[in-house]
Amino acid sequence: MTKSPDYRKLFIGLDQQVPLLDGSTQRYINFDNAASTPSMQPVKDAIDRLLPYYSSVHRGTGFKSLLSTWAYDHAREVILDFVGADPKTHTVIFGKNTTEAVNKLAHRFPAREGRDVVLVSLMEHHSNDLPWRCANKVIHIGTRPNGSLDEDEFDRILKEYGKRIALVSISGASNVTGFINPIHRLAEKTHQIGAQIAVDCAQLAPHRKIKVGSLDDPAHLDYIFISGHKMYAPFGSGALIGRLDTFEQGDPDLCGGGQVEIVTLDDVVWTHPPEKDEAGSPNVVGAVALSAAILALDAIGMEKVAAHEVELTHYLLERLPAVDGLTIYGDRDPGSAASRLGVVPVNFEKYPHALVSAILGYEFGIGVRHGCFCAHPYMLSLLGVSKQEAEQVRDQVRSHDKRSVPGLVRISFGLYNETGEIDALLEALGRISRGEFKGEYTQGTVSGEYRPTDWSVDFERILFP
Repeated sequence: MTKSPDYRKLFIGLDQQVPLLDGSTQRYINFDNAASTPSMQPVKDAIDRLLPYYSSVHRGTGFKSLLSTWAYDHAREVILDFVGADPKTHTVIFGKNTTEAVNKLAHRFPAREGRDVVLVSLMEHHSNDLPWRCANKVIHIGTRPNGSLDEDEFDRILKEYGKRIALVSISGASNVTGFINPIHRLAEKTHQIGAQIAVDCAQLAPHRKIKVGSLDDPAHLDYIFISGHKMYAPFGSGALIGRLDTFEQGDPDLCGGGQVEIVTLDDVVWTHPPEKDEAGSPNVVGAVALSAAILALDAIGMEKVAAHEVELTHYLLERLPAVDGLTIYGDRDPGSAASRLGVVPVNFEKYPHALVSAILGYEFGIGVRHGCFCAHPYMLSLLGVSKQEAEQVRDQVRSHDKRSVPGLVRISFGLYNETGEIDALLEALGRISRGEFKGEYTQGTVSGEYRPTDWSVDFERILFP
């Protein structure tokens, strides 16, 4: 067991029993935290305190409206403080998630004459790649064979395109391999050519301290994106923390109520940021949930959060090589645990990634994720898939057949995970490697997923007994 068992007391549902293929039940073990995390108990407590007072925010004079407005605005202050941003130069714009935040910036980022290039890396989640392709020339920074960012190529691209570059938008940490990028060093290089930098912190924020910094600091971050569902607050809120001077200019990407000073038949006067870019009634509960999670993480201390994950990552990487026929992707060195996140992708030589994931879930009660993790170009590179092979898979997918889509099995840690759970995972992987699984599985053509033959669960009965 790890030295920090009390962290589990901060979370909801960790002792939940789930049904297995053999008819028994098992305490669920979740190693799918890079996708979404469970809720912290302090988050639920904050929501429970808010709900009796919940009301519309802004312009209401009733007590409940005033309190809800304070809670919503206070959430912005908590977030700014958490990432070390100055409220005089940065603002917090709430939205559904990181994807919406990136899209918002992509639509609002000011076009400047001659600056038409946005740099993203090959390792990006689709959310920090596809939005930029809509209105910009996107250049992808390559990765090294192990999947880490090729900073030499980054330097070459900066030199080649120079003043044509408007923005660098890059992951703080990879959701596939856990590599942490040197964001402040990249920021300093970016600012030297007069461009700005945005950092997708969806993976980084729950695990490491983030510092936006002063605009006077050459290594500052101009924009960052975070998401509540990856920070133990899965209540539908994310945030774009960005420069005020950007959002003071131009028109919002979505138009409606709550973002104007006055509207006539001929004109509209937009209000000030951040409300200007938050059309409609906001997700007050989600914002309060996100701020409650941040306060809880702050109370623990991000250094302790990181230390706990380093211990888990080191423990896993030391023991995984003993599993026969298993390949680890990315950085396999346990000694590098402190410089990466606890996101470890693996594959068996003889079993498809989708089948391994299914067996872990149905027979061992262990949740992992498989596939491409919304980072297809990066995955194809990691797996050494040729262009011709990729085109063949693409054509199969267009024919509604996903059975041959390449991918990996991803193990990812949360603050509540323990070494005992890793032991259970290692035992399960060892049994799979020896063919010691009991189910008969059928792969769906359209989904590509494996399901046990003649086995089902009545989910409606569980949720609506």
